[in-house]
Amino acid sequence: MKLNPVVAHLRATCPSFAGRVAGGIDWDAVVESAKLALPAAYVIASADAAEPNRAQNTVLQVITDQVSVVIVLEPEDERGQEANDLLHDIRAELWRALVGWRPGPEYNPIEYGKGALLHISRARVVYQFNFFADFQLGRNLPSDPPETWQEREADGLPGFTGASFAMDCIDPADPNLQRPGPDGRIEVKFSGDVVP
Repeated sequence: MKLNPVVAHLRATCPSFAGRVAGGIDWDAVVESAKLALPAAYVIASADAAEPNRAQNTVLQVITDQVSVVIVLEPEDERGQEANDLLHDIRAELWRALVGWRPGPEYNPIEYGKGALLHISRARVVYQFNFFADFQLGRNLPSDPPETWQEREADGLPGFTGASFAMDCIDPADPNLQRPGPDGRIEVKFSGDVVP
């Protein structure tokens, strides 16, 4: 999922950070430039996962995007006791901001995954909260733009205007040609036109 909408949403809905929210594609890249005053939050694109295809004649997959909100605090004690209580409050604030919010029209509402301590020292407490939302790969409506190669290729085909049928029945079969049928003789012909 795109990080900019999540960053903007957290800036607008999480007063604990007073706008100190930034984003990045990887924590290792962000930590080198993490110069925000504390407490601060960094939104990281952490993973995506795809379920197997659910259709037989097209591609319809559920894709789950995961973002991590990494919180950086300044501890008041070396054990992190006060930081833990503050993280509890920040987690509730993140839930109010993100859980149930849609990061884009194609996504289902965001859900909470889990949290984990990344680092603690005398200078910093770094804690990560994971959130995820899923969407469908493969369009829902024929009017939607193509999302897969198969849809793009199908969009280039001429429209279906009708069909003609020539039916060779199994019975009655001509015993001189083939038994049992079909025997190669056309018994019924018909056509149908599609009216848009």
